Amino acid sequence: MSNVRFIGCLHLGHEAIAKWRGFETSEEHDEHLIEKWNSVVNKRDLTYVLGDITNETSKHYHLLDRLQGRKIAILGNHDLPKHSRELLKHVDYIGGLMKYKGIFLSHCPVHYTELDYRVRLNIHSHLHEKSILTLNENGEHIKDGRYICVSVEQVNFKPVSLKDLGIER
Repeated sequence: MSNVRFIGCLHLGHEAIAKWRGFETSEEHDEHLIEKWNSVVNKRDLTYVLGDITNETSKHYHLLDRLQGRKIAILGNHDLPKHSRELLKHVDYIGGLMKYKGIFLSHCPVHYTELDYRVRLNIHSHLHEKSILTLNENGEHIKDGRYICVSVEQVNFKPVSLKDLGIER
């Protein structure tokens, strides 16, 4: 059985992000991510990678080949269009903004007005450990449930399914 999964902000080969995430080196970071990914993804699964695969380089794209399953990349702000031809050697497809089961898939969160009439939810990355907040009826800031951030920091370095996110049974 195959599953569809989501994750973003891999930042493969990025020394500063690796250290910020608590790793000694980018190699240690990348090996951890590969191990976590492969612990939940099988070869028939499809994973949407929601941007920032590396940090403006194609040098580490080869690591995508060590991640099980098929991959669709949605470009992020650190994924340069000039590297798309090289990226296509390691993923099945590249997109910008996509829809899946009535959900926008993007790197950066879409504007809230798009969620008012086009789709019900936005799965994105880009924010790393942060969430989009809204005000409740008491004027308190709460997490806006229309936005689901799947940056590796928020999903324990493992691609997640809609079921994992509580969206589907």
